[in-house]
Amino acid sequence: MARREQDEVIIRVRDLKNGFGEQIVHDGLELDVRRGEILGVVGGSGTGKSVLMRSIIGLQTPIEGSVEVFGENTIGREETDAINIRKRWGILFQGGALFSTLTVAENVQVPIKEFYPGLDQALLDEIAAYKVVMTGLPPDAGPKYPAELSGGMKKRAGLARALALDPELLFLDEPTAGLDPIGAAAFDELTASLQKTLGLTVFLITHDLDTLYAICDRVAVLADKRVIAVGTIDELLALDHPWIQEYFNGPRGRAAVASAEKAQAGT
Repeated sequence: MARREQDEVIIRVRDLKNGFGEQIVHDGLELDVRRGEILGVVGGSGTGKSVLMRSIIGLQTPIEGSVEVFGENTIGREETDAINIRKRWGILFQGGALFSTLTVAENVQVPIKEFYPGLDQALLDEIAAYKVVMTGLPPDAGPKYPAELSGGMKKRAGLARALALDPELLFLDEPTAGLDPIGAAAFDELTASLQKTLGLTVFLITHDLDTLYAICDRVAVLADKRVIAVGTIDELLALDHPWIQEYFNGPRGRAAVASAEKAQAGT
């Protein structure tokens, strides 16, 4: 994909150290995320991809280091101080993380009610209906409960909730995990379309090579307790780190390349 023209950094992580007891997950981790890009975040099991995301959004307090989002520190802030920053991002947690006792529409309305209490119910219903359709769900999905949805529909419902506040920044944690190849490709297309239409910046944790090739502008690789490289896939392939070479040049990597080339030839 073409490199974004915008070079404004909206997520800046410096000297991040995370750990649980004696286990250190990150040590000296640094990362910049540019406005308007889809950044894929990859790494082996235990490299702390989700821990990094949680550190950025303030759910994980690091041992050391700094995290800035939109130029403001997100570590150790009081809840009331963090509200204005949190309004500007949306999060799709792995598996969708929907409230099982709420309908899809009610799930979408949760963040709206949190940040804008007192809104008229008719307006809330209208916003929820719009977000449901925006993410490719049928209009009749709104009154349904998560248990009545397929896995792919749950992901889209979670995405609708993540977009409820019209965020500038979107966090996606393994959005295609558990989906069949057709469903995963459709979700990738939806993500790319929404990113372009809404001008989103996307921080996307994934292990799906097809996703990396299809929609990511750059990829950040976590290994050795830090981000060892950030760049386009071509730039990463030029590096001789063993994990990078094994990941991108293994059988699944070659299959992803063939799929990407086939898709490109069809456009």
